[in-house]
Amino acid sequence: MKESVTTLTAIVFASALVAAPALSADPYRGEHHMMKTADELEWGPVGSMGEGAEIAIIEGDISEEEPFTFRLRLEDGFKILPHVHPAYERGTILQGTLHFAHGEAFDRDATTELPEGSVFVMPPGDPMFGYAEGEVIFQLHGTGPWGIEYLDPEDDPRS
Repeated sequence: MKESVTTLTAIVFASALVAAPALSADPYRGEHHMMKTADELEWGPVGSMGEGAEIAIIEGDISEEEPFTFRLRLEDGFKILPHVHPAYERGTILQGTLHFAHGEAFDRDATTELPEGSVFVMPPGDPMFGYAEGEVIFQLHGTGPWGIEYLDPEDDPRS
């Protein structure tokens, strides 16, 4: 009896190891690994942020309810005017210094200096703003759909 329990335990454990990759696979990445160097990313304009900002989508469709990862590149002095997002914003500063703050009105003195390597998490619907010191590149990830709504519609470059 003890031997059959041990055998059964071994079979269940082996089955779990075989099934684990399938159960933990990210369905939004397709069937293959994706690896790129930074210089292989494809940068394009960010219509919702205007001149001086570029985006490189790494994975996901930001308009869908699925995981996404993208990078934003901001030119020196770029202002991020007060806005909100419909989902959590989770970011890591990869280059430069982002000055970022919570609030409804742009105030340079209210920002926190986030140098290279810093991280931030901003909850959905929470107003935020900031500016770039030097060329800033930061990576964002979360679950879509993703979007931006400016507190003052006049700040929206799409209008």
